[in-house]
Amino acid sequence: MRSRKLWLIVALAAFAAFLAYAWVDGGREPVREIAVEIPVPGAAQ
Repeated sequence: MRSRKLWLIVALAAFAAFLAYAWVDGGREPVREIAVEIPVPGAAQ
C-alpha cells in the first residue's frame, strides 16, 4: 500500500513538473500574442 501511494506522489510530482516546464517554456511566445487585443463576439467592451 505504501509503495503504491509513493508511486502516485512521484507520478503527480513529475506530471506537475512537466506542466510547469511546458507552461514556462511554451508560454513565452503566446503571451505576446494574447496581449494583443482580439475582438471576441459578445465580450464585454
